[in-house]
Amino acid sequence: MTPYGSLRPLLTPADQDGSRRSARLRRLGLGERADASFDSFDAFADRVAEVTASPFSMVNFIDENRQFFAGLHTPSGTAKGADLSAAAAGSGGRRRHMARDHGYCPHVLERRKALVLEDVCDYPRFAGNPVVDDIGIRSYLGAPLIDRTGLALGTVCAVDTVPRPWGRPGLDVIKLLAREIVAQIERRELFRP
Repeated sequence: MTPYGSLRPLLTPADQDGSRRSARLRRLGLGERADASFDSFDAFADRVAEVTASPFSMVNFIDENRQFFAGLHTPSGTAKGADLSAAAAGSGGRRRHMARDHGYCPHVLERRKALVLEDVCDYPRFAGNPVVDDIGIRSYLGAPLIDRTGLALGTVCAVDTVPRPWGRPGLDVIKLLAREIVAQIERRELFRP
């Protein structure tokens, strides 16, 4: 089955929790726009990039229609998403959104398990994703952000433009980082006005 009669097969999984997740993200004040309160997410994305030695890393919240990079680390260090401009949507300095069918985070969200792709081109299901051609992504390491309600709100991930042997150590690191950012989100909820 193809969406809207296009020739491209639908590769992004259906979102079973999309409306519940969107409502939860709104209650938490996440997933809509970046503001000063998101600096901690950018700092966390910087840390993910440092720990994984990756040029790109994100703290990504996903609603029913799109992905929002609340935390973003790019090679330029601007955290404005300019390096993702080929696939990101938005205007002006707000390049922190990407279509839901771009990238691998929606797969992690639906699986509710970490995903390691050392070379995305080794997996036909993932090699045809727009981020491969549009941005040049070749490897991905991501884990879901499952909060206290049991919902997967988004992901934390690291990506590179070259194949990477992430292996078991990479998997363990990204899962640990996911637990850390979920704890940060839960603290944010406690102190939210």
